[in-house]
Amino acid sequence: MHSIFLGLGTNLGDRIANLQAALAGLAKKLVITAVSPIYQTPPWGDTNQPDFLNLCLAAETDLSPEALLVFFKNLEVELGRTPTRRWGPRLIDIDLLFYADQIIETEKLTIPHPRLAERAFVLRPLADIAPDFVHPVLGETIADLAVRVEDEAIRPYPNAQTLQPIN
Repeated sequence: MHSIFLGLGTNLGDRIANLQAALAGLAKKLVITAVSPIYQTPPWGDTNQPDFLNLCLAAETDLSPEALLVFFKNLEVELGRTPTRRWGPRLIDIDLLFYADQIIETEKLTIPHPRLAERAFVLRPLADIAPDFVHPVLGETIADLAVRVEDEAIRPYPNAQTLQPIN
């Protein structure tokens, strides 16, 4: 089994239901070991769209990184995601952030996620569940990276409990 970390985001429809549906779908092939609190975050890149809800999770899997990517993309479509513009609005987005401490660069997949260290909306929830995990390329902990890109516009989502995985 391999330890992985994922980032989930949604800014269309019933965002809480979207995250819960994604967790339920992921639990069919992963053993989810931790789920961060939910954060409301302003859009990144393309800012002319609704705020996102984001969370991160830790899981165990025996799937390869390539098989995970196929699984995630198929799950996104199954949950209703349709193609949109780069950094545009989406019903659900599932990103593979880390696959153990491996460094992988192929035409279709880069691990660790290439822009992770720039994105407070990923680092803040990830620091809640894996503050001491060391980024295998940068050699810094998630907690240290999160402090460096702290963004006060990213805030805990009001009245939301941490979603629980259904394994």
